[in-house]
Amino acid sequence: MARGSVIRKRGEYGYEDEQGEQRGARLLREVLEVAIMTLLLFILVHLIVQNYYVNGPSMRPTLHTNEYILVDKAQYLFSKPQRGDIIVFEYPLDTSVDYVKRVIGVPGDTVEVDADGQVTVNGVAINEPYVNDLDNPYEPETITLKANQYFVLGDNRGDSSDSRDWGPVPAQDIIGKATLVYWPFSDIHVLTDWSSVFAKVP
Repeated sequence: MARGSVIRKRGEYGYEDEQGEQRGARLLREVLEVAIMTLLLFILVHLIVQNYYVNGPSMRPTLHTNEYILVDKAQYLFSKPQRGDIIVFEYPLDTSVDYVKRVIGVPGDTVEVDADGQVTVNGVAINEPYVNDLDNPYEPETITLKANQYFVLGDNRGDSSDSRDWGPVPAQDIIGKATLVYWPFSDIHVLTDWSSVFAKVP
C-alpha cells in the first residue's frame, strides 16, 4: 500500500514536470511568434512608409535643413502624382541620390518658366503662395511633358536645382509623396499639396 502511494506520488511529480516543460515550450513559441510578427510588421511599414532627412535650402520655406519627413511610398501605387504634391524621387542624373521637390507639371502639360520666374501651366499663370521667391537663375524655358514625365521645382526658386536645370523626372524614379514633417518636434505638421493653386489649369 505504501509502495502504491509512493508510485502515485512519483506519477504526480512527473505530470507536473511535463506541464512545466509544456509551459516553457509554449512561452518560447509565443516569444518567437511575437518576434516574427514584429519583424513582418516592420518590413511592411518600411515598404509603405519611409523617413527622409532634409538637407539643403531648395524647399524653403516649406522644408528646412535638419527636418525629418515621412514619405508615403504606397500613394502612387493606386494613383498618380498631382500638381502641387511634394515628392521624393531619385535624382535623374545620379539615381543614388534622392531629391525632394514640388510637382508643377504632369504628363501632357506644357510648362513655361519665364525670365522673371513666373510659372505658366497650359497657358494659365500660377500664383504660388508657398514659394520663397520667384528668382530664376536659369534660362527661360517652355516644355511639353511626355508620358510618364513630371516637371518639378523647389519652393525656394532662387536656390534650387530642379527641372529648369536637368529636365523632367521620369515616373519610375518617383519614390513617394512627402506627407508629414515629424522632427524636430516643434516643426511637426502635415504637408499641404496646394492642389487648389492649379484648380484653373485645364
